[in-house]
Amino acid sequence: MTTAPPFVPPPPRGPGVQPPFPAPPVEGKGRRIGMGLGIAGTVMVLVCGGGVAALIGLVSAGSSALQEQAHAAVDDYLNALKAGNYAAAYDDLCESARRRESQADFRARVSAEEPIVSWRLGEADLTYDISVPVEATYAGGDVEQLTAELDQSTSTGEFELCELAE
Repeated sequence: MTTAPPFVPPPPRGPGVQPPFPAPPVEGKGRRIGMGLGIAGTVMVLVCGGGVAALIGLVSAGSSALQEQAHAAVDDYLNALKAGNYAAAYDDLCESARRRESQADFRARVSAEEPIVSWRLGEADLTYDISVPVEATYAGGDVEQLTAELDQSTSTGEFELCELAE
């Protein structure tokens, strides 16, 4: 017994013959792909650009807030000294400064110094060692450039003054 060969369809009849199934449209295909890629690229640029702008804004706002906190710490200390409130000025010192000098020694030292009557604060340096330049005017009229060294409190996170020196 012989088996029949499998059925093989005949070849198409020639140019212009309709295929037995619908073919996908060819015209305009490149244009649609180009438009899709263009729209996707535009959306990506907008999203990434918005993210970069938000990051820049966040860094700028954070830097401004740190500048403000550093200035507030130095102002609080100098205002307490100016008012003669040595206990408050001592409380504004960082932990390491309070360990180096007792409150009584601090009071004796600062009360013997010429008082600062006015000051102007510069832009805080927020690198590894945080410092604020201070242009201090003393009661006698002398003006000196000082540097306020700051540290961050481990318990509150706020800046505290460690040293005010030339």
